[in-house]
Amino acid sequence: MAEEWMELLPEQVRAILARLPRELSARTEEVRLREGRPLEINLSGAYHFVTPAGSLTDVPEEAFRSDREDSRRMLDLISNHSLYTMEEELRRGFITIPGGHRIGLAGRAVLEGGSVAYLRDITGFNVRIAREVRGLGSGVLPHLVERGGARILHTLILSPPQHGKTTLLRDLARQISAGERGPAAAGGRPGFKVGIVDERSEIAGSRRGVPAFDLGPRTDVLDGCPKAEGMMMMIRSLSPEVLIADEIGRHEDAEAITEALHAGISVLATAHGREIAELARRPALGRIIEQGLFERYIILNRTARGLAWQVLDGRRRPLLQPRAAGSGGGRPDA
Repeated sequence: MAEEWMELLPEQVRAILARLPRELSARTEEVRLREGRPLEINLSGAYHFVTPAGSLTDVPEEAFRSDREDSRRMLDLISNHSLYTMEEELRRGFITIPGGHRIGLAGRAVLEGGSVAYLRDITGFNVRIAREVRGLGSGVLPHLVERGGARILHTLILSPPQHGKTTLLRDLARQISAGERGPAAAGGRPGFKVGIVDERSEIAGSRRGVPAFDLGPRTDVLDGCPKAEGMMMMIRSLSPEVLIADEIGRHEDAEAITEALHAGISVLATAHGREIAELARRPALGRIIEQGLFERYIILNRTARGLAWQVLDGRRRPLLQPRAAGSGGGRPDA
């Protein structure tokens, strides 16, 4: 396990994880570092503790335990020794690092005016590892293209956290942008201009404005910009044919999406939830759903056999029955 995100872990934690077998490293989705408590990793949805020798265990007493110095070192590394520069991240409770990886933070909340101003005494870190799975959306994409290939249908991807929404969205962006050569009768389709509003820098993993992931040849990324404002900026200045945003849910998000739909721009977005009825009960998203503005829904779920997806039309009728995610050309894991 010698990936870039590991350079932001305390040295002894980094050394322990480097001892894991390569096949386990490739399946690692999260690394959880909690001061005074066992080091834990998430392997494709299965959680295990890690011993000082770099082996897995389900016995907490056998696992490595980090200390105060590890927490301080982690903060130094992720802030580049300038914690004051992370004011906004400390307010939101997470920081996105190069490569699109997100580090969630746990500690003591400091309030101002009844709202969280920032976190202090940070002792918990959850490193969520972003991965590129090329071809992951191949089994889904044909159901998202209008007959004749003239446009992409308005689509909402939903699942609980850590079920693969962003990974799927990333590959769909790449394939939609690139298109597929050949006549439509043989499965060919044109590439579209794609605009991604990447508020948390997770979809593209941009570094100085340049995406770390392959998002296709006709994709523009607005990095670190609030979704609602970014969508309107994209509409006004970059003329996307397909607009992509991750984790929508606020009233302003819904208003921007409605504006894009009425402007003739296709929208692909994700939201947290297990089923459409659950989202429909939320004030911000309920109106869009009840008006039938989304033409396709993709539902991702973990099952006893792993991850699976289902595709529904705008009336919530199944188009693609639940199937293993890997049957579409990959495995969601971020």
